[in-house]
Amino acid sequence: MILLSLFVAASPLQPLDAIYPDLDALYRELHQAPELSSHEEKTALRLAVRMKKLGYEVHTGVGGTGVVALLHNGPGPTVLVRTELDALPVQEQTGLPYASQATATDPSGKTVPVMHACGHDIHMTSWFGAAELLMQAKSQWRGTLMFVAQPAEETVGGARAMIKDGLFEKYGKPDFNLAVHDYATLPAGKIGLRSGFAMANVDSVDITIFGKGGHGAFPQNTVDPIVIAARTVLTLQTLVSRENSPLDPAVITVGSIHGGFKHNIIPDDVHLQLTVRSYKPEVRKRLLDGIVRVVKGEAALARAPKEPEVKFSEGQDALWNDPKLMERLSKPLAAQLGPDNVVEVDPVMGAEDFGEFGTAAHTPTAYIHIGAVNPERYAQAKAAGEPLPALHSSKFAPDPQPTLRTGVTTLVVSALELLGKP
Repeated sequence: MILLSLFVAASPLQPLDAIYPDLDALYRELHQAPELSSHEEKTALRLAVRMKKLGYEVHTGVGGTGVVALLHNGPGPTVLVRTELDALPVQEQTGLPYASQATATDPSGKTVPVMHACGHDIHMTSWFGAAELLMQAKSQWRGTLMFVAQPAEETVGGARAMIKDGLFEKYGKPDFNLAVHDYATLPAGKIGLRSGFAMANVDSVDITIFGKGGHGAFPQNTVDPIVIAARTVLTLQTLVSRENSPLDPAVITVGSIHGGFKHNIIPDDVHLQLTVRSYKPEVRKRLLDGIVRVVKGEAALARAPKEPEVKFSEGQDALWNDPKLMERLSKPLAAQLGPDNVVEVDPVMGAEDFGEFGTAAHTPTAYIHIGAVNPERYAQAKAAGEPLPALHSSKFAPDPQPTLRTGVTTLVVSALELLGKP
């Protein structure tokens, strides 16, 4: 009996096989019932009820729909483990038997389809699985677990909302911050580590260009805002191609342009929506200042009757993975998963507000990618040079079992490395 007890104590991941069927059921439930950012009431409740049953001290309504679940286990470090709650306005086209059929009302009042097209259902299930295994392994660690379920990651507002609502003042300040995110270009069973910059700065820009509308047959009597907008779109690209060093990543994408309603009518205005990505603060400032300069300059060149409006929103700082923390975690993760399954990945220009927790608490952050692609499908696509469905795609479908098992394992091993030992 003594030998058996020692074996179990040394194997916190051993119960994963036993709990996996429940995790698979939870994953399918979450996948079929996605909710949009800041409206994750049912999702938050589902997780809160489960965490309370495990024995965690659960707090709800933090920063909107956020959930905080605490487990105190003697003196030691506090480790924050985060998941996201929200989904995206995407019509699922995976063909899965548990595909989402959900719809919701977006901020404009429009009914839209909803899908977990970014894998937040994978993250939530891995988060809960890790919470369950760490509860069962209390004899092997000391300290406090702070499991945080964050709303509105897709609109990069949820982390700040929770912090503003007193997350650290009410529930304690973490010593380390952990999160995983599925990766659409890595086979399931592998994880990707990146030290330093891992995700980019992001800014959303709304531009309204004003003209003087009129009949399309008499353009000489108008100031055509569509032509101004066309020139603006092209000139904006020179901020990256001609004013920015090729060694400093930068992206300006015009994702939406709207103007006019009929073939033969020149409108009075055109509206553009941009996303801007960068890493360095000075590059970010140069791009945003340049956008204002280009927009106003093109309008002035066309003798627009009114100066354009330029509004910035949804700003988010780049996510920085602490190099010392990443190095520390890489060793036990390689020992558990196998060295060949722990790989270095490139930084990406996507954005993520998880870094806000580390910035506000002044503590190191580790954001780890977990492969989500069926290994055979990955090999076939790589051999054929075929692109795989990306995150936010209507056809993105993680390979659940190996992805979830890897997600749970990554969080458990990482948390145990950072928590105090008996």
